[in-house]
Amino acid sequence: MYRQVLLPTFKKHEYMILPESVGSYRSASDHEVYREANSLDNFSIHFVLSGTGFVEMDGKQYTLKKGDAFLFFPQQEQKYYSSKEDPWSIRWVHFYGNTIHTFLSETGFGRFILWRLPNLKAIAERHEHLLQEAEVNSFLQLSDLSTLTYSFLTTFTTNAVPRESNSKQELDQRIQLILPRMQEKAREAFDLTYWAKETGVSTYYFCRLFKRVTQMTPMAFVTLCRLQSSKRLLIEEKHLTIKEIAEKSGYPNPSYYNKLFLENEGMTPTKYRQMYF
Repeated sequence: MYRQVLLPTFKKHEYMILPESVGSYRSASDHEVYREANSLDNFSIHFVLSGTGFVEMDGKQYTLKKGDAFLFFPQQEQKYYSSKEDPWSIRWVHFYGNTIHTFLSETGFGRFILWRLPNLKAIAERHEHLLQEAEVNSFLQLSDLSTLTYSFLTTFTTNAVPRESNSKQELDQRIQLILPRMQEKAREAFDLTYWAKETGVSTYYFCRLFKRVTQMTPMAFVTLCRLQSSKRLLIEEKHLTIKEIAEKSGYPNPSYYNKLFLENEGMTPTKYRQMYF
């Protein structure tokens, strides 16, 4: 099944980023593209959902499988195609914007073409939202198109790892991947040994890696997650007492919870709640 939306290119616009086209091809055995250098003036990201495909660069052929991706800058020569025997299912977007080149280059995305996506699900979900918006509204809601394209791009740059990545980058990526789970389980008793084991390193090295990636300790991250959860409870669960909220947020001692909340938010939980009622 082929889904694609081709959009006009706006020479003058107020947005950081806009899509030129976006699509999704399933089992596309006939998908084959060759573009000479200097023939296309936009960026493009393609990522493989299943099957096999190939990218050719500098006379070499590279095989791509599920979770692999490639990123082209404007004016680059492009040659990529699906396997006939094991056709790929692939999603893609072509996009442009005056500051995109600087943004990608400064974050290291100008050095490689081939990437790996450990969190493929998150990338695919962002892409699907963008594709649906383009299918339903075309270019009639440019602000939504821009927002969704930016969301897709930043999710890609946050998660993508170069195919030629070194061990340091791979270890950093392990930390990035467990952050959503740590946030989800923040209200439970924090077990450093468990999270170190999940990452495949010692507790000491886990703390070093975590600090390098997030600029905070594991416990500081958990504290922020717990306080975020408690702020929601303070507003949405008006019938709960401060003690009950402290317990539901992972703090059996309400005095300690009050102390942490005051240090981080500059006011007590009670004062915070009163601001909304």
